[in-house]
This record gives sequence, structure tokens and C-alpha cells, in this order.
Amino acid sequence: MSKQHYLFDWGDTLMVDFPNQTGPMCDWPHIEIVPGAVECLRRLSLNATCHLATNARDSNLEQIRLALQRAGLSQYLNNIFCYRTVGYDKSEPAFYKHIVDELKVEAQHIIMVGDSLAKDIYPALAQGLHAIWYNPQQLKPPEHVVAINHLAELIV
Repeated sequence: MSKQHYLFDWGDTLMVDFPNQTGPMCDWPHIEIVPGAVECLRRLSLNATCHLATNARDSNLEQIRLALQRAGLSQYLNNIFCYRTVGYDKSEPAFYKHIVDELKVEAQHIIMVGDSLAKDIYPALAQGLHAIWYNPQQLKPPEHVVAINHLAELIV
């Protein structure tokens, strides 16, 4: 049996994306981790492999690594799949095909966790991945969409 892989969105899923901040997150004067992110990643990484999947355009791979290190998250994330290195946006099928090929697993062994239905959940589901909508606003989830309100729900 294949090990489970989790893909986490970055902005507003693992780290707060402050709308008034511009440029690479690693250079922001203040960064903030989404509540429960460290414990969630720490616990999941004991039995699964966790990765980052982001559309971030202001940060390159090294800048993303620096921001994750600064937040204390980097040791839990095996790979970073970002727009600048993959060459595709998360809304494009080729983004997830690249990840499946890179991880050498079937799509059904990958779970995308993100806060955006349009950018994270629907594209992942369309490519055969599982997906969990991180929904801290506790909005009513669409039919057939698995939703959580707190990251801790992933480890219960």
C-alpha cells in the first residue's frame, strides 16, 4: 500500500496571507502561522508525507523555504510545488500531473488541503486527487466536498 501524501496550500491554509503585505513573505516584518498548522503537520508527518502546493507569484522556491523556516514549518514539508518551478497554476491540470509524476504515486494517494474551492479543491478533484476544504469561516460546503473548520480535524 502506498503512503498517503498531503498537499497543503500555503496562503491562508498554513500561513496567514496578509492582504496589505507585498513581495516575498520571507521579507514581511510580521508573519503568522494559521492556528493548528504546526501540530497538524507534526502529527501527520509521522505517518504520511506532507508537501506544499502554492500559486504564490511573489516568492521563488528559496524565498518560500525561508518563510517556512522562519515559521517553523519547513521540517514537516518534503517538497514545495510552486508556480515558478512547476510552470503551471494550481487551476491547470498539468500542475497536478507534475506532482503525481514527481511523487511517483497514483492521484488517489494524494490529498489536497486548501482554503479556496476554486483554486485548491475543484482542480484537485478534477484530476483524481482527494481534497479537503479548509473552511475556518464555517460556510456551508458544497455537496460532495469534504470540509474541515480547523486543521486539527485532519489528525483526529
